[in-house]
Amino acid sequence: MPIPVLKATAAHAETFAGVTYHIEGELVPVLHLELAGMPVYFEHYILLWKDLGIQIGIRPLKGALKRVLSGMPVFLTEASGPGQIGFSRDGAGHIFAMHLNRGEGLDMREHQFLAATGSVDYSFTRVKGVSNMLLGGTGFFIDHFHALEADGIVWVHGYGNVFEILLGAGERIDIEPGGWVYKDSTVQMETQFQKLTTGLFASAGNLVWNRFTGPGRVGIQSMYIHMPTAE
Repeated sequence: MPIPVLKATAAHAETFAGVTYHIEGELVPVLHLELAGMPVYFEHYILLWKDLGIQIGIRPLKGALKRVLSGMPVFLTEASGPGQIGFSRDGAGHIFAMHLNRGEGLDMREHQFLAATGSVDYSFTRVKGVSNMLLGGTGFFIDHFHALEADGIVWVHGYGNVFEILLGAGERIDIEPGGWVYKDSTVQMETQFQKLTTGLFASAGNLVWNRFTGPGRVGIQSMYIHMPTAE
């Protein structure tokens, strides 16, 4: 199995899918976008600053009621240029861009998404099972991003630093459920339980892992923040 590799922690004047972007800062980095014809959408509370010429509107979100019941945002905000805009999440971490070529998809843990180009389609699914133990019985959501008609970018925030592993077909890795950030849609994920039955910690119960099977990329964050839930 290959070793996870640290993703780039900065970017300057990178251009893809009609947007030029910069990622700057260390402890709490900032995503700085130069917008022209391509709009971007984002969670409204991560907006840090903008040019006066940037127009802000609402991007419709299907299934909003399911999201608000779990403490997720009811709507997504969309910004259009021309102009410049900056985003930052309130937490120490690592911002990076995931470039999606037309036809590619990306799955991501809730609360990790920062922004995406308007060319990227967005949906989500609720996951139960192991999440019931981790999040007080409420489950959690996985966000799905697809570049259906054109190339696009999804900007991601990970806590601590983020490492990426590229799995070949059939290659596997076990990751603590709070440790993974994203995966290619080609990567399969299943929950694994390891029962502790002997030794000093015999009464501790189960260890829980998410097992990922390639081919494709998986992102791993070095710190996990337990978000509040509806309970």
